[in-house]
Amino acid sequence: MSTDRLAGETPPGQEAAPGTAEAQTPEDATAPGGSAAPGDDATANEEAAAEAPGAEAGTPGSGAEAGTPAAGAETGAPDSGAEAGAAGSEAEAPAPGADTGASLSGSEAGAPDSGTEADAAARGAEPEAPTGGAEPEAPGAGAEGKAPGAGGEGAAPTPSAPKESPASGAAKATADALAAAVRAVESGERSAASFFNDAPRPAKPAAPAAQPAKAAPQGGPAGPAPEVARQRTAQQTGGPARQGVPDGGATGPAAAPAATGPAPAPRPAVPAAPGVEGVRQVLTAGGAPETLAEQAAEVLGERAAEALSEDPWLLLGVPGVRPEQADGFARALLGAACGPGDERRAQALVGWLLEQAALAGHSALEAAALRAALAQRAVPDPDDALQSAIADGAVLVFQDAIDEPGRARPATGDDEEEEQPVRILLGLDRFAMAEESVADGLARLLNTFEAVAEPVQDTASAEAGDDTTAAAEPVAGDGTAAAAPATDAPTDDAPAPRPVRPSAADWEAAAAAAPSPSAAELIRAAAHSGLVAHTGAEAARAEPAALIAAARSLGLRAFGATHTENGRRRLAAHLTECAPDAAATGSAGPATAAVTVSGLLSGREGPGRDADGALALDLLVVLDAPQLDLETAALLIESLTDGTRLVLSGDPGVLWSAGPGRLFADLLAARFCPQIASRTPDFGPIGELVSGIGIGELSQVEAPGKEVVIVPVRDAGEAVHRTVQLVADSVPRALGVPADHTQVITVGHGGAAGTRALNAALKERLNPGPGRFGGFDPGDRVAYAPAPGRTVPGAVTGADAAGLHLDCDGSAVVVPREQVGAGAVRHGWALTAHQAAGTRWPAAVVVLPGDATGGLNRAWVYTAFSRGERHLSVVQGADQALARAVAEVPVKERTTRLRSLLQQSVQTTEEPSAAG
Repeated sequence: MSTDRLAGETPPGQEAAPGTAEAQTPEDATAPGGSAAPGDDATANEEAAAEAPGAEAGTPGSGAEAGTPAAGAETGAPDSGAEAGAAGSEAEAPAPGADTGASLSGSEAGAPDSGTEADAAARGAEPEAPTGGAEPEAPGAGAEGKAPGAGGEGAAPTPSAPKESPASGAAKATADALAAAVRAVESGERSAASFFNDAPRPAKPAAPAAQPAKAAPQGGPAGPAPEVARQRTAQQTGGPARQGVPDGGATGPAAAPAATGPAPAPRPAVPAAPGVEGVRQVLTAGGAPETLAEQAAEVLGERAAEALSEDPWLLLGVPGVRPEQADGFARALLGAACGPGDERRAQALVGWLLEQAALAGHSALEAAALRAALAQRAVPDPDDALQSAIADGAVLVFQDAIDEPGRARPATGDDEEEEQPVRILLGLDRFAMAEESVADGLARLLNTFEAVAEPVQDTASAEAGDDTTAAAEPVAGDGTAAAAPATDAPTDDAPAPRPVRPSAADWEAAAAAAPSPSAAELIRAAAHSGLVAHTGAEAARAEPAALIAAARSLGLRAFGATHTENGRRRLAAHLTECAPDAAATGSAGPATAAVTVSGLLSGREGPGRDADGALALDLLVVLDAPQLDLETAALLIESLTDGTRLVLSGDPGVLWSAGPGRLFADLLAARFCPQIASRTPDFGPIGELVSGIGIGELSQVEAPGKEVVIVPVRDAGEAVHRTVQLVADSVPRALGVPADHTQVITVGHGGAAGTRALNAALKERLNPGPGRFGGFDPGDRVAYAPAPGRTVPGAVTGADAAGLHLDCDGSAVVVPREQVGAGAVRHGWALTAHQAAGTRWPAAVVVLPGDATGGLNRAWVYTAFSRGERHLSVVQGADQALARAVAEVPVKERTTRLRSLLQQSVQTTEEPSAAG
């Protein structure tokens, strides 16, 4: 790659001091509390080391192998290995209470190791909690948290803190004692079990009349776990008896034995007022911040106060609350009546661990990984906890067949059929239902598709006077399928007119007129199958556009959907090129066939829905398919009527979706439908560079027009300075690309060269101001997150009582003040690769500081380097770590079920055919 400098760059020896951004240690390299603001790569995907349990699902066994840290490893202490530097790279937001600066009980949530929390105060002042309620924080990500039982050490009292009074003195003493205990657990000085056994306990009144808490399960030798007799489905959420969880690997040892003997009497129940005020009272009694009241009431419903009093661990359902903090809250309310083996605690931990796994991209976890994670959370009997969760319907259990290379499928009818190995997966019902809905929907589209009419005439039928085919499929003189003749007057008994069905000759003519061989191959595949997978890079996007244009020319209702407005505009440009004379013929503008997925589903864009509620179209092409998460995919596929053609198109080298699952990768791996691989390469130096990265090679490319420039830097401070210089001066002067058309992409939000530091420096240079509108000024570039995992670039135009006014790709958007305060809007001169996925800019500046090399992998580099259309600058401080990431660090795997479900669907279809 060219290391030539752009015109106007200052030689290193003459550079001024690094930019004005406050130097920060790379706290995102350890992801304390690593949860993301909406759109801030909300799942922390594969490169975020906020590891969910089972992140290394293919290696069951110990908790470390399962990707789950020990109980004391939640303070942000870096893990060993590549993931340590990645933690929080793409997922970070403070825990509840951070949006107002409120701490849990007035003391620090946990002392960070090795100075990795040097800018914790800054994070508290920069709320990034998601508005949608998703807290992308995986187990082991560390505790950035201002959540129950852990507040800000040395911090000033917050407005939400309870007022001092004689009545509240005991509560304050309890909160202070709990805060000290929680700090010790979070810092690793004490185990989670010792928190219940050894923490100082203030005196409490006896309560013989109080309702006893649910007894913890008694210890004792566990019998052998029975085999799973059948596969659970999303509809089978209950059962008459607890079902054993077969061992999928080594079970982690119990951290502490269950207490034996009668449980001590619980503390008196806290009398709670109705509504949010009652929740606030219960939270105060347990030493938790009142700022959690509204979230808790929203999550737990009308009886939230009563529910929390009976089961304090329900607080784990509030986004951002960590187990140590929920333990402190429970002990403050229940006293000696609770312990690490409390069944309520175990059930809450099972759900919490699966939620965190989903934020890391997993739709399910292996039983061994979840069991090990529970053991490391001091649950004495993980097997019993899992059995209880399964019996109660809180968790579903599945058998997933394991494919062994070279192993032949057992022949049906054998006397002694060899049993295929399986792994046991556990998952939450909503993700299981979404995955099964996607599998069923894809199978439905494939099986209900009607093959195109063949032009071959059946001579025997014609001689017999059988004109059934002709009546069913009228054909015009030119061979085109004609529309069914209209009746004189519609009647209730009259069948609906048949949709247009082009003949095979029509499709072949459209393929012959395609602009490229790959486009012709895609058109032929769509003609003969209801589901097609298409792979290719940026240049290959012209092929789905050619398919849409061809289908519309044949009379079909064809549309293409992208995930961003930027992608929609690029698709519209390709459609216009494919049908330049559409306006002259009086047909609708081809650009109207380009929509966004969100606009299509909401009805703002596209053809709308028919009388049955299905999308009124015949062919749908979804571009950027790797960014399609399970729940969105399920909703989209369910909206397609039988017989609709669906084409999923995307670049398999880019980062996966922000939500759980890996739909496109699973579809390709299952070989469930025809697959068309584009042979159209991306041209130019950037295309050559990115193509090499896709196969694991980081090569030098010739860039005579300064298309690719490498800018070496020594440290993160210099990286910030050179980035500002490139955006504000060098790129505009040398290439004519203005600063507002250049996008900066970096590994994470925190650290000395993360998005926050870069945005602060870029704002000071490009649009200085006091930030009078919640930290923003008119003209600021921003990234707006309307939902977790979605990022919409925009610019601030003003603010009033209604909220912050934005111009997002030409659309006026008003973000309410409470969403702005919760972190739904952040400055957007610098983004992460996940936020930038699906969008391209004329110029991109990729910043690779040396302190974030652990967050790099091939998919991240591929995605970031391919965001620039005309120019790519790489601010290189990673040294050899960049080449190693490209060559040796593939994308982190996700545990999903979709591939197996699709393969089972294929086998189910083939078996009746074989029997016949």
